[in-house]
Amino acid sequence: MKIGLMNDPSASLYDEIVSFGRARYDFVDVTIEGPKALNVDVERTLSLLDQYNLFVVGHTDPCLPYAYPIKGVRKACLKELERCAKIFSALGAKIMNIHPCYSCPPGMKGSLVELNMEALKPIVDMADSCGLTVVLENFTDPFDCVSTYAVLLEEVSGLKVHLDFGHTNIGKDDAEIFCKHLGRHIMHVHFSDNRSTGDHHMPLGVGGIDWKKAVCALKAIGYDGTVTLEVFCDDSRVQFEYLEVSRRFLLELWNG
Repeated sequence: MKIGLMNDPSASLYDEIVSFGRARYDFVDVTIEGPKALNVDVERTLSLLDQYNLFVVGHTDPCLPYAYPIKGVRKACLKELERCAKIFSALGAKIMNIHPCYSCPPGMKGSLVELNMEALKPIVDMADSCGLTVVLENFTDPFDCVSTYAVLLEEVSGLKVHLDFGHTNIGKDDAEIFCKHLGRHIMHVHFSDNRSTGDHHMPLGVGGIDWKKAVCALKAIGYDGTVTLEVFCDDSRVQFEYLEVSRRFLLELWNG
């Protein structure tokens, strides 16, 4: 298992990499989004990654309306995702996250799964040409259950799963169900806690998630990949204290 952190897009990506490296994390979950992480200096980033022995997982802007049923919108989003994919590939990443797209006219809400399925096919093909595997992150209805993912994985060749444990605590199917039924497709994981009423991004052990069960579910499927601690804090003075508590807690459960 490798433990990493996501950069705050409101801060300098380069400063974030230095902070993560000094804290001795394994990788950076690089999110390319505004206001300060829209553009990435690949050479500068590679130099810092090498200096701190870090690698990269790719994370895309969750607000891109890539499945909107207007061809021009989809084309623009695909172009932006291709820009991101090329950056991730240049940084040595093998995985590119994408979020479900919920943007559509009100009268088409019932077709969200079909719209996403159609739009994901060229995205997955494009990413594959860059040497990247696309992992779709679970979130809210209808992308919060195994049945939806089973259809998407069947119809979109090459698509894999990014399992966010915080999101499973506010969705229909819990993490154990996702692991049991889709374990071989899970290629990336996010850990954060919440009280099941929202995506609070709390330190592990603070909210209502049973982390012993969560870790057991992952280990039962033989998972030994990347785990991002998606723990947020508005006060930079204690951010890494919360993260360190979460990392120690995770390692104790994983190794125990």
